[in-house]
Amino acid sequence: MKRVVSVSLGSSKRNHTVQIEILGQMFSIERVGTDGDVKKAMEIIASLDGKVNAIGLGGTDLYIYAGGKRYTFRESLKLKNCAPHTPVVDGSSLKNTLERRVIEYLARGKGWDFTGKKVLLVSGADRFGMAEALQEAGAELILGDLIFGLGIPVPLHSLTSLSKAARLLAPVIVQLPIRFIYPTGAKQEVSLSKFEKFYQEADIIAGDYHFIKRYMPQSLTGKMIITNTVTMDDVAEMRRRNANLLVTTTPEFGGRSFGTNVMEGILVSLAPEKGGELTREDFEDLLDRIHFEPRIIDLQEESRLSS
Repeated sequence: MKRVVSVSLGSSKRNHTVQIEILGQMFSIERVGTDGDVKKAMEIIASLDGKVNAIGLGGTDLYIYAGGKRYTFRESLKLKNCAPHTPVVDGSSLKNTLERRVIEYLARGKGWDFTGKKVLLVSGADRFGMAEALQEAGAELILGDLIFGLGIPVPLHSLTSLSKAARLLAPVIVQLPIRFIYPTGAKQEVSLSKFEKFYQEADIIAGDYHFIKRYMPQSLTGKMIITNTVTMDDVAEMRRRNANLLVTTTPEFGGRSFGTNVMEGILVSLAPEKGGELTREDFEDLLDRIHFEPRIIDLQEESRLSS
């Protein structure tokens, strides 16, 4: 049995283990949260080195992308270097393939028209493939990199403006501890009342769920959410806030959708001869063979049926 373990800086309350079969091979998939404790995460990753097929980095990014450039988080690189023998992945390579395909699938396969739709993408640098696909589909982007990453209430409205901002800020940002940029540990369990106007002016809210949840308003009436890494409790919470539709870019395993770092770990494990270095073509081929499809949930179906 192949084993993929996601070691996350997020809350341990979200831990989960499941066994699944993919392409005729059994997988044990685990998510281990360290409640924001970087030292503990380093120790766990080191203890797993050489003993599992792939290690995912959760609650952090190793890389962000903008304007054709890749920026590496210093703290995340330290985590990766704790496992010199086992592939360590953060999901960023998969985001540029899988999440791009999800938008194309919704537009072409499901006939969804993104033209003129206002999309709050909470971080374009974290989801550059999705951002490009949404822009190509005709959506009006509200990029929240400054808002959700730095707390600066200034939206960006194009990939060009994102690239310009990244050139100025990313070299500094990637030197900071992850906790200054991304909600880790107990911060993942709370929503603060802030930046509501950016949510309300959007038709679609997309990107990392913890960024979405960080300032998620009490009312999401009529909104579509495109995200991943959601539990059954998260789905119930979005339903309570009257969100209309949920799309998870990764499939459901055992009652929840795992992060892209887990999915990338699975794909890397299916091609051990690549040593963890899969090309975009490799990812595309494996995704075609597995037939991953996004999960689409009508969050208000019960209330519509009863009305």
